[in-house]
Amino acid sequence: MKEIIDYQFLGNTVLEYLLMFSGLVVTFAILRITKRRLLNLMKKISIRTSTHIDDLIVDASEKFLIPYFYLLINYNIITTLKLSSQVEKILHAGLLFATIYYAVKLVNFVIYRSLILFMEQKKESPERIKQLDGMIAVLKVITWATGLMLLVDNLGYNITTIIAGLGVGGIAIALAAQNIIGDLFSYLVIFFDKPFEVGDFIIVGNNSGVVEKIGIKTSHVRSLDGQQLIMPNSEMAKSVIQNYKRLERRRITFAIGVVYYTPAYKLRNIPLLVKKIITKCEHATYDRAHFKLFGDFSINYEIVYYVESADYLLFMDLHHEICMNIFEQFEKEGIEFAFPTQTLFLNHQNVAAENQISN
Repeated sequence: MKEIIDYQFLGNTVLEYLLMFSGLVVTFAILRITKRRLLNLMKKISIRTSTHIDDLIVDASEKFLIPYFYLLINYNIITTLKLSSQVEKILHAGLLFATIYYAVKLVNFVIYRSLILFMEQKKESPERIKQLDGMIAVLKVITWATGLMLLVDNLGYNITTIIAGLGVGGIAIALAAQNIIGDLFSYLVIFFDKPFEVGDFIIVGNNSGVVEKIGIKTSHVRSLDGQQLIMPNSEMAKSVIQNYKRLERRRITFAIGVVYYTPAYKLRNIPLLVKKIITKCEHATYDRAHFKLFGDFSINYEIVYYVESADYLLFMDLHHEICMNIFEQFEKEGIEFAFPTQTLFLNHQNVAAENQISN
């Protein structure tokens, strides 16, 4: 038995291998039990507090810190053996890779959760929080690129030489991707300046619709006829954007025309009739009604009122009701609406003279 235990393989005895495997198993068992109890204790403590930082620490420990700690202990146990330089390099590279991997994942996790907590504390809408996806994707690319450079540098490669070697290619890539970079900066402008959000009804140039998605390069807008419009962020950032969702009230201006032979006392009474009709309507605020001008075939009045809502359907229903009430009231008062007409006046003496000459 002693001969078997003392038997050497690759520079280590069987006993040393058994101790190493026993250490791995015991470490796994202890860590599994400790992890469960420790996390339960941390979760109980975090529930009692009002801050969300402890919740962040608990989640980060469970997903990243404890698994990495387990790998680090296993690495130290394995390296107690006498290993060749090549195997040591492989294990070192593996530990370095795992360190960079968990560090990048941890940084991304902390950034993501911190941004979400920040937005929730500001009481931002769920649609607004969804817009973080584009920014988080950009931040992930940056952290992974930084982690990759750190990995290459720690493996013994000269990162400065590599970057310099990619200089010419990087310039070419930058020139080719300048439109994408422009859209990215436009996305950041849209995110921080908030000219519109998901769910808003907007008009940009000749296009209009409801915003469905705000991406890194483009924003998706659903038009009223059902088409999906893909709009580059760079173009939207340069354009004048009308955001109807943020309307607090609508100002309505419309005109009516009555015939010229309407008596003067009825003309004076028209603004009072219109005011009475509008003030009776809920969600409508009367502003003015005036005899504006003498038209070619009608006496024109300009009427202005406000709808105390941004709802377009409510506005149309209200305006329909007001117009119908005006029509009915004018009908009762004997006030006629004008329509394009021409009246021809003839001088009878000139007509008779012309008839005699022709005869």
